[in-house]
Amino acid sequence: MKVYHGSYVEVRAINLSLGQPGRDFGHGFYVTKFREQAQVWADRKGEDNHTKGVVSEFIFDEYIWEDSELKLIRFETYSESWLDFVVQNRANRSRKQAHDFDIVEGPIADDAVTVRVNEYIRGDISKQGFLEELKFRRPTHQICFCTTASLQALEYVDCRAEWSIERVGNEVIRQIMAAKKVDEIEAADIFYTSQTFAALSSRATGLYLKPWQEIYEMLKKELQATGF
Repeated sequence: MKVYHGSYVEVRAINLSLGQPGRDFGHGFYVTKFREQAQVWADRKGEDNHTKGVVSEFIFDEYIWEDSELKLIRFETYSESWLDFVVQNRANRSRKQAHDFDIVEGPIADDAVTVRVNEYIRGDISKQGFLEELKFRRPTHQICFCTTASLQALEYVDCRAEWSIERVGNEVIRQIMAAKKVDEIEAADIFYTSQTFAALSSRATGLYLKPWQEIYEMLKKELQATGF
């Protein structure tokens, strides 16, 4: 699943020590499956830091919920257990975590909900009344990665690489169509089954940073060597 983190800078390497206490699910690195939610947070953080907000993308390995030695908890929706957990973490202002979970997933207490959480803590609203209100809230989502071990489930997505691979591929396919006198489907099949494309797709090679002409020359040599 693709998830997003909004901030005033791009986040490639996650530093858990930068997380703040007193958050919904405790101290950690937060992402959401809703890009627009991350964008709102990025815009806010960007404004606070007098710059443009940035949304960083990651791939979250959801299989970790089924097969993992990590300690995990998931709140499917707003509930009494979710509220108790959030109140516990919101009240904790120390750097020591108030729970021992590695990953926590569930709804977010946005600005409006936070106001009501504070009113509940003060005793101005009952738990039943608070939860009744939440039934009508639109869906929100967040995942908190609380430990270094939990970060194994996240992989940074280099959007620049994805865009470059697509751009190079489009150019190379057009060249194949012209040189081989084939249609787009056949040209795409030639390219996407080649060793050249496999190398281009690997971020480790850095080929996505090369001009498409250089990639096309690599492909031509490969095809010549195989007698295609």
